[in-house]
Amino acid sequence: MHLWRRICFSPAFLTALFLFGFFASPSAAQQPATSGKALTVERIYSMPSLSGRLTRGLTWTPDGKQLSYFETKGAGKEAKTELWTMNAASGERRLLVAADKLESILPADSSKPTQATGLGRRAPAQYQWVPDGAAILFQGPTALAWLDLKSQVARTLVSGKAALADPKISPDGKFVSFVRNHNLWLVNLADGKERAITQGGTEEIRKGELDWVYPEELEIKTAYWWSPDSSAIAYLEMDERRVSQYPLVDFSSPRGEEELERYPVAGGANPVVRVLVVFVQGGEPRAMDIGAETDIYIPRVNWLNDSKHIAIQHLNREQNTLDLLIADAATGKTRTALSEQDPNWVNVSDDLYFFKDGKRFLWSSERTGYRHLYLYNLDGKLLAQLTKGEWEVTSLNAVEESKGVVYFTATEKSPLERHLYRVGVDGSGFTRITKEEGTHDGVLAPNAATFYDTHSNTAAPPRQDLYRTDGSRIAVINENQVAELADYHLSPVEFLTVKSRDGVLLNASIIKPPNFDAQRKYPVLVSTYGGPHAQVVRNAWGGSSFLWHELMAQKGYIIFLLDNRGSAGRGHVFETPLHLRLGAQELSDQRDGVQYLKSLPYVDASRIGIWGWSYGGHMTLHAMFEAGDDFKAGFAGGPVTDWRYYDSIYTERYLGLPQKNEKGYRDSSPVKYAAQLKGKLLIAHGTGDDNVHFANTLTVINELIEAGTYVEVLAFPGRGHGVSDPPARRVLMQRVTQFFLDNL
Repeated sequence: MHLWRRICFSPAFLTALFLFGFFASPSAAQQPATSGKALTVERIYSMPSLSGRLTRGLTWTPDGKQLSYFETKGAGKEAKTELWTMNAASGERRLLVAADKLESILPADSSKPTQATGLGRRAPAQYQWVPDGAAILFQGPTALAWLDLKSQVARTLVSGKAALADPKISPDGKFVSFVRNHNLWLVNLADGKERAITQGGTEEIRKGELDWVYPEELEIKTAYWWSPDSSAIAYLEMDERRVSQYPLVDFSSPRGEEELERYPVAGGANPVVRVLVVFVQGGEPRAMDIGAETDIYIPRVNWLNDSKHIAIQHLNREQNTLDLLIADAATGKTRTALSEQDPNWVNVSDDLYFFKDGKRFLWSSERTGYRHLYLYNLDGKLLAQLTKGEWEVTSLNAVEESKGVVYFTATEKSPLERHLYRVGVDGSGFTRITKEEGTHDGVLAPNAATFYDTHSNTAAPPRQDLYRTDGSRIAVINENQVAELADYHLSPVEFLTVKSRDGVLLNASIIKPPNFDAQRKYPVLVSTYGGPHAQVVRNAWGGSSFLWHELMAQKGYIIFLLDNRGSAGRGHVFETPLHLRLGAQELSDQRDGVQYLKSLPYVDASRIGIWGWSYGGHMTLHAMFEAGDDFKAGFAGGPVTDWRYYDSIYTERYLGLPQKNEKGYRDSSPVKYAAQLKGKLLIAHGTGDDNVHFANTLTVINELIEAGTYVEVLAFPGRGHGVSDPPARRVLMQRVTQFFLDNL
């Protein structure tokens, strides 16, 4: 679920905050001596961040010869931000746009930080390069501005009170498109005139605008696409009239004001989605023929290079058949190029790439149980398999057609790491490019000659460097050294494997208290997420959640993390044991982890606690309700308690339709087992959570009341799924820390 994602810095890092983080500590008498400085909740969740600060706005120029970025000097009200460039060949830096010029181009964004999910997870790009590199488009909440770089003259393209979103520069650089009032608009750069190119868009029928569930669960980033020749735009029309509206009540309002959210629940009505093409020169939009069945998903749309055809990915409601349709943009007629089927479910990716020769495309598939890259012709004939093995490709990064080379990120070295690789389009020349152990996120230049890399490991926050594609470093972009971390003498993260009861090796990690003494007995905190699309055992910087674990280790706890089946990083084959029943396999694997812990002579088997957020909160409830002999205390943040309350796309992917799997839904929901609670339980939830609604926590509270059981509940007024604002986070973590000190 992207239900439960994101932590600091990048989309990947954002997940740790929601998923991984918050916790406890033992009594002072249990605290071991440490020669380092003591971590505190106040320090971990205050500025400046102990994870440092990454360079913002890293963007390649269209020719790939320069890398632009924001440079901020000073802090608070005195902070000044400039736009700089770095030469991709030499690493030489130069000022591109001064701070006073940037401030004058667009007014400051006065909007409040959002805790929304769906599209709210992704902050919009603040600027874009025009295709010829001569100008830059800047975006504000209600305005767009254009800066000519040679003259340094800026002009306002669009302004007003209405919010606008998703601006794009046409490939020929003549227009800027954007979404406003649920319609697609164009502004002509020659004369500055605006016009709507779709009509009739409303909150119920969105044209070129995404809803909540598509970006949240299908990770689609936009609802419209320019043709390569700039003659037309393909867009999604999302009809939400049948989608249920969920009221997010402002309990702090004297009148109980509410915001209605279009939220399709499992088994309920989804938006009806169509793909249409509108031509810039005018005329009625033309619908593409995606079949008579409307209860389907359109997770991806791509233009082919000829600007005459569109690739449409068509996913059935059960999510076990994904068809790649090729549509004629002029007539709307479609044909099926290939079809992916899976007995469990098909995961969607962003790995489709069409070659400029108009004859071939790259496609990724999990048909072997692991995602790999394949080369096809346009008729759907398989030409070559580029990658293979018991590891997975996690993203397609770039294709250098002139050299016949494909760049991608994968787990080939280890499921605990991510590295950048290259391979020939014929499958030859497989090479790992990044060398340092840990997690790499490489973004290649448009000319594929260089890339910038964000790299971290468990001991070091992420840093950014500029590399050639042979793996040699050109320059440091941002070393991001946080000198203060050395004061705390952090305990190392140790990786290990635990064998499950049926013989599967599960990845795990452990953090021991400073001055660890194997002759003592220590309490243990188990941190879990447990659900699909997430992984807690990684050789990557864990941000504030990791630092909170270190705080707890300083207070005398052993910290233990285990990736049960269902977790990411080990292929589709590792996910599918969850099909049609959530919570069972995951809990079984976590209990095998507990049995391993109990076998260690320095673990106090009577003092093992567990915590998690989102799916991790869901898992914590399963553990506390069904494995009370193993877990003495637990903290569940933002938990799903009844899968009938969660959204359609995520829930049905794993459990199917509730109408066809009533028992699976009932057994997968921890609320069923609430009366079996033995230990101490703390639950926290934001009342404004648009993802896992507060009703989930209220449901389990009521079940516990019926059973005559009391648990402590922390409600955070108006907060979203992550309860992410610093004041709330500090209060939350202080309470969670004390909860474990008192009960473990």
